[in-house]
Amino acid sequence: MASMRDIKRRIKSVNSTQQITKAMYLVASSKLTRARNRLNDTRPFFNETRKAIADILSGSKGIKHPLLERREVKSSAVIVLAGDRGLCGGYNVNVSKAALERANASKDAKIISVGSKAREYFKARNKSIVDSYTGVSEKPSYETASKIAGKALELFLSGEADEVYLAYTEFISTLTSEPKVIKILPVDVDEFKSDNAAAKSHALTIYEPNEEAVLNYVIPKYVNTVIFGALVESSVCELGARMTAMDSATENASEMIDYLNLMYNRARQGAITQEITEIVSGSGIYD
Repeated sequence: MASMRDIKRRIKSVNSTQQITKAMYLVASSKLTRARNRLNDTRPFFNETRKAIADILSGSKGIKHPLLERREVKSSAVIVLAGDRGLCGGYNVNVSKAALERANASKDAKIISVGSKAREYFKARNKSIVDSYTGVSEKPSYETASKIAGKALELFLSGEADEVYLAYTEFISTLTSEPKVIKILPVDVDEFKSDNAAAKSHALTIYEPNEEAVLNYVIPKYVNTVIFGALVESSVCELGARMTAMDSATENASEMIDYLNLMYNRARQGAITQEITEIVSGSGIYD
């Protein structure tokens, strides 16, 4: 059995850790509320952009655009959205594994990593990282999303990537999230069929100078918005995962402190009993 001094030192150490995990839980909880509000704020712009694209596609037949063109897949690019810090359960590993599975399906996969954890994960596996962004996972901005989208569009239009995928974490609830991989380029026209009913009323809209020019402006904005929405959603998931992990760590620390206190009391009781026994045994010598 460990000595009382060692047990007391461990209690003090676990108690200090518990204070840290409790503070991190409170911080993550506070940030999560703001992040969820921001997620709700991004959706209207995304929906309006989808409606604009659906409007053009429903009112035009045989429209052609480079970002809608499907071609033989020789190489692909995967944008991976992970965190810059750990202590959030399996959040970083789960989305990185999903992205790796998608990357392994292509002979020549290029990685655009967002978050230091994603960069470290794919660097350790010798994957080609063509672009990397750090320090944005908890506070994503539309400017960063535009840069990421710009790189993705450059890879696709130059022919370096025939498909572009986005790996992020989908928010389900505060306690539940799951990694998701979606294709963002080429833009799938079929995805907008559900929006066509709402767009039929605008079928007579005239676009200047033409539909292709409007799509040339709208589709990149749509890609920007998809990536920005995924960045915001991933940040919500990261904060939720960190909050859950820190809450669990705090509870585990409490259980460990209770156990160590029990061990300390047993050791203390054992020491007292031993002292009493020695005193009683010593007093019998002089009888």
